[in-house]
Amino acid sequence: MADRPFSGLFITGTDTGVGKTIVTAGIASVLRETGVDIGVWKPVQSGARAHDEGSDAMHLRSWSGVPDACEEIAPLCFEAPLTPYLAAEAEGKSLTMEEVIACGRPLMERYPALLVEGAGGLLVPLTPTETIADLAARLNLPMLIVARAGLGTINHTLLSVWYARELGIEVVGVILNQNNSAGVIDESVKTNASMIESYGGVPVWGVLPWINKPLERQHLTQLIQECVDIGQLCQWSHK
Repeated sequence: MADRPFSGLFITGTDTGVGKTIVTAGIASVLRETGVDIGVWKPVQSGARAHDEGSDAMHLRSWSGVPDACEEIAPLCFEAPLTPYLAAEAEGKSLTMEEVIACGRPLMERYPALLVEGAGGLLVPLTPTETIADLAARLNLPMLIVARAGLGTINHTLLSVWYARELGIEVVGVILNQNNSAGVIDESVKTNASMIESYGGVPVWGVLPWINKPLERQHLTQLIQECVDIGQLCQWSHK
């Protein structure tokens, strides 16, 4: 468990590029608009520096509305588009779990609750011997899984749910994110949420639509309010 337990959610994905940053920032924006004092923390970012245009840290800041600097939101950033362990190693650095957690301590002390966004999926290597799942278990936060909405997501989502539970992590919900950039009709989207709930025993909080234009905070906030179970968000963000 982290030295100073705090409230919030750990948000992971079934893969990289499934929409964790959009979901994390959107949830934070909705909660902050309802008066919840909540921050966002990206423990490790690879593939960009904190202030790079289009970086996760930059999006988290602009879409969530938090006042924190990008370097505070993502205190450990590495340029190589690799797993955090290898991206850090490429810069001659070997991450430790203690260092990763210590870098988030200023945000833990600033906010009563945090949304913590992982990197990639649960089994992404973070240190020479530990993965993102180990960080989630160490922080002892309930987990929200972000997954693709289309074909194949049942298997990937259920595997993530199963592994998190094996580590003693409470999985409280799933949000599905549509990716229809190719314009292909995917019939599985109609039934994937109910199948995940039935086989995984976990509620699907909502399904976000494909976003085909530059995203702004107001639009994202509206999407989350319209498509996600806000009652579930408020319940778990305070625990």
